[in-house]
Amino acid sequence: METEQEDALVHPMTYEGKEILLLGTAHVSRDSARLVQSVIEWEKPDTVAVELCPSRYQSLTEKKAWEDTDIFKVIREKKGAVLLLNLLLASFQKRIAKTLGVRPGEEMIQAVASAKYVGAAVYLADRDLRVTLTRVWRAMGFFTKIKLLFQLVASLFETDEIVEEEIEKMKQQDMIEAFLTDIGKKLPVVKKILIDERDCYIAQKLKTAPGKKIVAVVGAGHLPGIRSHWNETADISQLESLPPRRRGLSLFKWIFPALIVGLVMSAFFFSGGSAGLKMLSWWALANGTLAGLGAAAALARPLTIVSAVIAAPFASLHPMIAAGWVSGMVEAFSRRPKVKDFQSLPEDILSVKGFWKNAFTRILLVVAFTNLGSMLGNFIALPLMIRVL
Repeated sequence: METEQEDALVHPMTYEGKEILLLGTAHVSRDSARLVQSVIEWEKPDTVAVELCPSRYQSLTEKKAWEDTDIFKVIREKKGAVLLLNLLLASFQKRIAKTLGVRPGEEMIQAVASAKYVGAAVYLADRDLRVTLTRVWRAMGFFTKIKLLFQLVASLFETDEIVEEEIEKMKQQDMIEAFLTDIGKKLPVVKKILIDERDCYIAQKLKTAPGKKIVAVVGAGHLPGIRSHWNETADISQLESLPPRRRGLSLFKWIFPALIVGLVMSAFFFSGGSAGLKMLSWWALANGTLAGLGAAAALARPLTIVSAVIAAPFASLHPMIAAGWVSGMVEAFSRRPKVKDFQSLPEDILSVKGFWKNAFTRILLVVAFTNLGSMLGNFIALPLMIRVL
């Protein structure tokens, strides 16, 4: 290309008679969008492959895609945490893009537009984001999940102090990949699934893309990984599958309630009714109070807070129910998201205040904070109950 820097972002590859041009981009760089346009319109490929999955492609090309989201379905299918994680990642990227004065995903939008201009097919080469995030969530333990969410929430406070030198550096790299690589140093399982697995996945998808001449637009952070996996054969179906939930966690969800019930029954049997009632009181007080405080921290409505307090002691004893799902449903019924909430979502997730202001994200926070409070209540209640014996 025109500069050494651009040369470093363009890598010709071959596979079974196909010519595949890997084009690395920074997801928030206007220069990347111009590079994408010039390469595609010069090369005139049969196919333009983009680092997008169907859901991300829809969110970039259809402004009203969020309006079809069913918050009740999200809660019922236990996808609130994954969706909240997705929004926190999107928030980071959007805030960096705003700092640089560009649209997030501009280079991917340009790739699609240029493909249509030269008559090339558009090929989606990335794994579904929901699958990726679910694989991450299931691979992590409880404390690792808390650590990841803390890292993402902390990032909400960091971008306001970016200096000019850092901004120039950001223009030369894929910011989401750089951010996740940084997290990956502290949380290796996150990097493995979010970056390493996807490098392997994208490499395999590109080799099976239609056409003889292909331009592949991917984040610059993926270039080394894709090239390293190029001569390997990956099992796409395995990489798209959802791993079973952690066996230890599944057992714990049954063993812990059994332990609590056993403690209460032993108190009634060996120490009398007053000891058993005292145990139940500590259990209800610790669970209900902290779940209610969690809902209150999310600025839930009074009825939602009450539902969290009531539901937590019972939900904690049932492996298939969580207090956050109950409070989330109650909050969703009383604060049903409106069209304007979905329309303002891209702006609202740019700030901490916006996450609490938007009805849609407020409900997700209610679910997450209620569940967190209830889980903390479990750990606090147990030693208090044991002391009764």
